[in-house]
Amino acid sequence: MRFLLREFEKIICALLFLGMTLIGFINVVVRYATHYSFAASEELLTNGFLLLTVFGAAIAARRGQHLAVTIVQDFLPRPAARAVFVLSVILSVLLLAASAWFSWATLMNQLESGIQSYALGVPAWWYQIGLPFGFGLIIIRYLQHAAETWHPSQQTPQATPSV
Repeated sequence: MRFLLREFEKIICALLFLGMTLIGFINVVVRYATHYSFAASEELLTNGFLLLTVFGAAIAARRGQHLAVTIVQDFLPRPAARAVFVLSVILSVLLLAASAWFSWATLMNQLESGIQSYALGVPAWWYQIGLPFGFGLIIIRYLQHAAETWHPSQQTPQATPSV
């Protein structure tokens, strides 16, 4: 169970990537064998890439590999650098929380309106449901990395040095 909790986003990304690869392969085979395209593949792959990006961002957040510009923080004295670090964590979490909230609001709107997807005609919320949870997972993983960075004695081997 600990493995699933620790590696959840990696498992989701692996399954998404496997599914997307299979869908793309099937589309190519159908196109060359029948001269027709598997029309729903674009819809499935586009939404798969969206989910893959969000859950991949959770992996990057946990490892501390997210995009960061630290030139100012690197030249500050240690107390000021720690304050900038805390400010960046707060702002990042607020941005991710806003993303989770807006994606949840979109999900609720899609549920209430009954909107259907354009190719398969399935409820559009099927594609949206993973986003708010993905953003929530990014917040959790980002805070885990921030805590390890703040307290270097509790670091795992993958964590980065303390601020």
